Amino acid sequence: MTLAFRTLRGPEVESALDDLAALRIKVFRDWPYLYDGDLDYERRYLASYRDNPRTVLVGAFDGARIVGASTGTPMEDHAAEFGAAFAGRDLTTIFYCAESVLLPEYRGQGAGHAFFDHREDHARALGRSYVTFCSVVRPADHPLRPASYRPLDTFWRTRGYTRLEGVMTEYRWKDLGQTEEMPKPMQFWGKSL
Repeated sequence: MTLAFRTLRGPEVESALDDLAALRIKVFRDWPYLYDGDLDYERRYLASYRDNPRTVLVGAFDGARIVGASTGTPMEDHAAEFGAAFAGRDLTTIFYCAESVLLPEYRGQGAGHAFFDHREDHARALGRSYVTFCSVVRPADHPLRPASYRPLDTFWRTRGYTRLEGVMTEYRWKDLGQTEEMPKPMQFWGKSL
């Protein structure tokens, strides 16, 4: 399986909205996110990448099929609770690498590096000097944690990112089996460009 990576813009995002939304729901159902998503929310969320020329949405394709995607945005354009974690810093210097999702059968072929390369290049093109992302924090003894789970910390460190101790936020979503959205702690990682 050879993957091709392409930045999607405007009409390309629009034409892929349903596929991208379904992909995000499928991948984020797994540990550690356990996300019980819905297509309407996902379409609205992804529309922000269609409508803002300063964002980036990178698709991973197997032929014509989208099998992965990665997004990023200037920090001041993302949800306020994310920027609030960087109180006192100039948000216009920070680029937020939002999510990366990839179907399991395509993992281990370099997509993670390609996703970060594209987003970091986009951040540089916008004149940003710092990139960050965050990941959900789940308890080590969580009953749904698979025994085979391997955190991505080592991969992120090889990319030059460090855990930003004390820089956290919360974000709300509905977990599988829950009836309402609940806040989840999110840990930031970052690096200078």
